Amino acid sequence: MNKIFLLLATGFGIGYSKIMPGTVGSLIGLPIAYFFLQISLILQIILSIFFIIFAIIISDKSSKIMSKKDPSCIVIDEYLTIPITIIGLSHPLYIFSGFIFHRIFDIIKPSFISKSQKLPGGLGIVIDDVLSALIALILNYIIYLSL
Repeated sequence: MNKIFLLLATGFGIGYSKIMPGTVGSLIGLPIAYFFLQISLILQIILSIFFIIFAIIISDKSSKIMSKKDPSCIVIDEYLTIPITIIGLSHPLYIFSGFIFHRIFDIIKPSFISKSQKLPGGLGIVIDDVLSALIALILNYIIYLSL
């Protein structure tokens, strides 16, 4: 069972990338986000909530297996929050902008995002990515409303 947790947490091993594991791991979220474009808004929201809870559980168990608080190889938090960046939008270009915005805010971590990581276990691992995804979603809507 531990191998399954680690496989999911590391994005099927992609999280072990020597170069930008979070960004590389986020790429797994792109086809999931594309799938989101094909489903209803309510299903997007339900799946996003499920993905967040699932990511918290898997991250928590995997970090305990690894005996580390937030190992960089855990990327489930990145790839399962990328779809949040396009909730309610319908054009594939928003996947690209959502990805870019998500990565920017996950990397620079404004203080309120950085502070959220102090929460215990899987919640602390995932919450910063949820917040980054929500900011990316807001920015995507600003773009949408500007066009």
